[in-house]
Amino acid sequence: MTVLVTGAAGFIGFHVATALLARGETVVGLDNLSPYYDVNLKHARLDQLKRLPRFSFVQVDIENHDAVKAALAPFAPIQRIVHLAAQAGVRYSLEAPFTYAESNVVGHLSILELARSTPGFKNLAYASSSSVYGGNTKLPFSVDDRVDQPVSLYAATKRACELMSASYAHLFRLPQVGLRFFTVYGPWGRPDMSLFLFTKAMLAGEPIHIFNRGQMARDFTFIDDIVAGTIAALDHPPADTGTVPPHRVYNLGNHHSEPLLRMIELLEQATGKQAVRILEPMQPGDVEKTYADIDAAVRDLGYSPHTRLEDGVPKFVQWYRAYHKV
Repeated sequence: MTVLVTGAAGFIGFHVATALLARGETVVGLDNLSPYYDVNLKHARLDQLKRLPRFSFVQVDIENHDAVKAALAPFAPIQRIVHLAAQAGVRYSLEAPFTYAESNVVGHLSILELARSTPGFKNLAYASSSSVYGGNTKLPFSVDDRVDQPVSLYAATKRACELMSASYAHLFRLPQVGLRFFTVYGPWGRPDMSLFLFTKAMLAGEPIHIFNRGQMARDFTFIDDIVAGTIAALDHPPADTGTVPPHRVYNLGNHHSEPLLRMIELLEQATGKQAVRILEPMQPGDVEKTYADIDAAVRDLGYSPHTRLEDGVPKFVQWYRAYHKV
């Protein structure tokens, strides 16, 4: 049975598609190859996927619903979707707000309509974000917490996606699982993320810029753990009880909030380079700490993250050196 993976040329989408193919699934990857970051990296990921059997790729903007339907028509019916395509990045949302509204909100609606129009549709697992917790100060963040005070437009669009999914589950009994990802890192990662930026700068002998003067903590989650949780969500569509719509939201994190400075120390060890640190003020839209309560995902999905930051950072550095021939 075919699985659609949107954002297949992206960091998480590439890894999810690879894992699905490895277990024998047929995968259609969809991506618009946005130039938000180095398109060569996206093409390199796609080159890896295209070498695998049972993979097909379509290039299209998800917000263009008619184009999406036309591009996917040869593969119909697609009854399972992992929707990861979105405009990422908190800080960029200050510069390009319409891009976020179009890609994240309209794009999510396009995928909802695609699922709704598919007879026998089974499950939609979609990416949300830990950013929806906004300025919450109670740690760890629980899926039962209120999330109505986003501190960035990016977070607001992700919360809007959750609300739209809840309404489609209620109105059309469309089974869906929303996944709030917490600071995903690992090989083939995004160039706009801190670990990538710091590694690049340190290996080049350049300074790194540390926001909030280093007083930050993140629930760093290795890509393999995120992939396992995402596929578990796809495999466990929520039951429709008749009274409770078939829509659930889960945190996918490592259940460890690590100081940013600890990550930098581990990066220094892995690269053999001492970081030249420039301490900067907090950036608009950023939050000081994130920490995932994963009890619900453990209970319902069998989610079990196991990669420590001490192990994950060297794996990223090893990939970075190989990919960039450093």
